[in-house]
Amino acid sequence: MRKLFSLLVMLIGFSQVYAQTVSGTVQSATDKSGLPGASVVMKRAASEAVLTTMTDGQGAFRFERVPSGNYTLEVRFLGFDMLTRSVQVAQAPLNLGVLSLQEQNTRLGEVQIIGRAPLGEQKGDTTQLNAKAFKTAPDASAEDLVTKMPGVQIQEGRIQAQGEEVRQVMIDGKRYTGEDVTTAMRNISSDMIENVQIFDAQSDQAAFSGFEDGNRLKTINFITRKDRRQGYTGKISAGYGTDERYMAGAAINYFKDNRRITVTGLTNNINMFDFSIGETPGGGMRGRRGGWGGGSPVGIINTNNFGINYQDKWGKKLDVSANYNYTNRDIVNDQYRFRDFVSDEAGLQYKEDANNRDREDGHRLNMRLQYNINENNRLLVTPSLRIQNDENSINRTAETFDLNGTLSESQNRSSSDNTTFNFNNNILYSKRFGNSGRILTTNFNTSINNVDGDGFQFERTQNFEDPERDVLRDQYIRLDRKNFSWSGSTNYSQRLGEKSRLQIEYSIGNQKRDSDRRTYDYVETAGDYINFNTPLSSTFKSDYLSQNVGPSYQYRNDKARLQVDARYQFATLDSDSQFPVDLDPLKRRFNNFLPSAEYEYKFSQSQNLTINLRTNTNAPSVEQLQEVLDISNPLQARIGNADLKQDYQTRFNMRYRNFNAETNRVFFIGMFGTMTNDYVANSVYTNSVPEGIAEGYELRPGARLSRPVNMDGYYNVRSFFNYGQPLNFISSNFNVNGSVGYSRIPGMIDEQTNYSNNTNLGAGFNISSNISEKIDFTVSTFSSYNIVSNTLRTTQNNNYFNQNTNLRYNWILWKDLVYRTELNHQYNGGLSAGVDKSFLLWNMSLGKKIFKDKQGEISLSVNDLLNQNVSVRRNITESYVEDVQSTVLQRFFMLTFSYNIRSFKGAPAMEENTPGGPGMYRGRPGMN
Repeated sequence: MRKLFSLLVMLIGFSQVYAQTVSGTVQSATDKSGLPGASVVMKRAASEAVLTTMTDGQGAFRFERVPSGNYTLEVRFLGFDMLTRSVQVAQAPLNLGVLSLQEQNTRLGEVQIIGRAPLGEQKGDTTQLNAKAFKTAPDASAEDLVTKMPGVQIQEGRIQAQGEEVRQVMIDGKRYTGEDVTTAMRNISSDMIENVQIFDAQSDQAAFSGFEDGNRLKTINFITRKDRRQGYTGKISAGYGTDERYMAGAAINYFKDNRRITVTGLTNNINMFDFSIGETPGGGMRGRRGGWGGGSPVGIINTNNFGINYQDKWGKKLDVSANYNYTNRDIVNDQYRFRDFVSDEAGLQYKEDANNRDREDGHRLNMRLQYNINENNRLLVTPSLRIQNDENSINRTAETFDLNGTLSESQNRSSSDNTTFNFNNNILYSKRFGNSGRILTTNFNTSINNVDGDGFQFERTQNFEDPERDVLRDQYIRLDRKNFSWSGSTNYSQRLGEKSRLQIEYSIGNQKRDSDRRTYDYVETAGDYINFNTPLSSTFKSDYLSQNVGPSYQYRNDKARLQVDARYQFATLDSDSQFPVDLDPLKRRFNNFLPSAEYEYKFSQSQNLTINLRTNTNAPSVEQLQEVLDISNPLQARIGNADLKQDYQTRFNMRYRNFNAETNRVFFIGMFGTMTNDYVANSVYTNSVPEGIAEGYELRPGARLSRPVNMDGYYNVRSFFNYGQPLNFISSNFNVNGSVGYSRIPGMIDEQTNYSNNTNLGAGFNISSNISEKIDFTVSTFSSYNIVSNTLRTTQNNNYFNQNTNLRYNWILWKDLVYRTELNHQYNGGLSAGVDKSFLLWNMSLGKKIFKDKQGEISLSVNDLLNQNVSVRRNITESYVEDVQSTVLQRFFMLTFSYNIRSFKGAPAMEENTPGGPGMYRGRPGMN
């Protein structure tokens, strides 16, 4: 070990070739504005070596570790002429200053020019798409725009790009601060956008150090038009309808160079979680998607929401962004649930009717402060705060039954009132030691997560096998949970030569958890909850400490990049419990080797392949560790397991991208896989509870007790592809996509191992219009067939099919009449009896543009015209298959007034994203 350490020290101190930084700024020659997202290429004259990068939000670029020599510099940006310049790199940093690009300008007198708008281009691992090639309605949002683009789709209310959920949004290279991607997209108008970039963004740690850490996020970066960077946009809307449905909302965006401010407000009872400038009259299907990460909302939801997003540059060195959001929400959701158990008992099943009432009141604050101290030193601070109160009540009627009839029937109600406080702060510092190629990066994170609450539970369960064992329970529960964690890391990297680097990393993290749950039985003579119930109470503490150390090696040339990492991890997990049983403290030690690797190969500027392998461990949660019996649903009881170990996870992904700019054809294929050892699975007991687990507790007939255990054999593999191209004969863009997935979930049923296997096959297509500014439509469909099998009870295998088809159509008719319609048809085959298999959700509106500038509109809309809307979801676990049907918002009519706000410096008040034509652009003399 000592010899290895000495060798590493020698390697760090060894540098073969001196190399320098090359920097500059790309601007428009017309108005001197920076051009974010421009492609900058350096080609070495003496070899075939090529260096590539893109400009940031201000048009600045920087190359690191450029060997001395003569180069040809090429700068490209859509809509501008390419700039070419000879550059000589010597033994000193080189600042090229301002590089001005001339706008492409076609002048043919009074002749109208018609040509095809280029779809975009592939820049290494970044797909850049030209917004002018995708026609949208005049008042559309960025979300409407991107869902027309190849490889972008909406699945279960979440936006996906190239088969992965979009986790981050940027505007001109700067992060949109906040947790909700869809809110960010809906509050950017499509007519502001010049280009859209889709890529896997590095974490701040990786961007500072130059070494991958496996924490990339699928990101969409919107590059705005230079004539849309000063001014304001927005929408104000109010409506009232049948069944006392109402909606009032406003969204205002202010832009001035680096400063961007967005203010939104909303009150409604039509399941809108946020308001945006692209909102359709009456809310539409888009507005009723879930917030904070998407998801389709269920129930009838009243929401009051206020948000503000701020982004600016203070002075020359400090970039500041912040986001605040307040949400008050009431949810009414009645659910029917049917479970088909994997069991020895023939036909053992469970059904439930539940009335759920929730009230949420929450504040969220996120900030990002980046201080560029000088050329070699940077500091990033990212604090976040969340305070939320949740009041919940459930009235549930449930029963278990088999082929012979009902076994148990339970009527129970529960209520809870919990307050959550969460604070997180991360400090990241990076120092570059001049031009030596040495970089030091340090990171420190702290997190506090506390939950304080209480609740009541009442149960009346009938035992049809033995009525003497009927249960009547009335209890009060007090919960106090405190979690504190901190972590830190230090990375030091050194250039070894012209094409290689070495990094040494050390990290440490600590999670301290303290959970106190106390249950009291109601004493009728005292009229209060005073009888302490020890078996249903627990105090539990855990302390998880992990340390990682190891090297990373990186090699890159003009075609390929390879990074190999090796980490040794030492971790300890200590836990202590006082009751229900006073146990001796548990101390466990874990030693793991955590390798990882990443390989990227550029076949050309338009073809790119990336392969990634990562390993990591995850500690069990306090809820999984705490051995307290949870019988809030007495027929589906749960208990923790203090003997759980951390799991060991291996992740693999492969991505291939090909973008032919000449034919506008796009192809993407990806494969993503996860394998987990010591996976935290469920061990289910159906007949009796083993000795030592939940002492004194007896299962109700047909009921189940679940307990987490560690098991090997978890797999999840899926692949996704997308192919897109223009269809000129119908003036539209066409995309076809497909997926293949396989998952294996281990579990135990009465001490016997069961693997639940699910194979998923999916395919679909999307057609979006590019006809004119008056007609905008998108048609999409996706079908999925699932094959479910169990290794333990093969007679209970189950296959099912679902298909989701959507149509969105906007048509500007005679005299500024606007017709909008949205149809969503869903078919579910192979579900349980009593669950609706299919429905057609049809929304439409007819509006009239008013005022001289046509920015006002009065519209009459109807949601769910056919009154068929339902919500059906299938869940698959290692011990059962479940179908859930929930309350949804159904038919109502609404009269709405909306007013669009558009004002940009030096630009018309209202302008469509593209001037029109079948996959074409049209221009007047002297214009693009």
